[in-house]
Amino acid sequence: MRGNSYPPLISTSRVRVDAAGRIVIPSEIRSRLAIEPGQELILFERPDGLHVQTFRHLLAEARRCLAPYDVPGASIVDELIRERREEAHREGEE
Repeated sequence: MRGNSYPPLISTSRVRVDAAGRIVIPSEIRSRLAIEPGQELILFERPDGLHVQTFRHLLAEARRCLAPYDVPGASIVDELIRERREEAHREGEE
């Protein structure tokens, strides 16, 4: 692996694309990833191919990436509300 940051490979499956462009995700993988019928998946096209990810896993990955910027005890929502109230107060004084 030349410098990519992909997680370790757990399994591989060989599938076919049908005439409508559909593929079937093997049941073992659907079960392991808790993929239910009708659930949306995220497709990524990368230089090395097509990658499929569940929204739940994508959200967890985003949270891991943002975790270093988390400030314990701070709420960005509370900060935004405070800033908006201060702004409204200043505008009311003008």
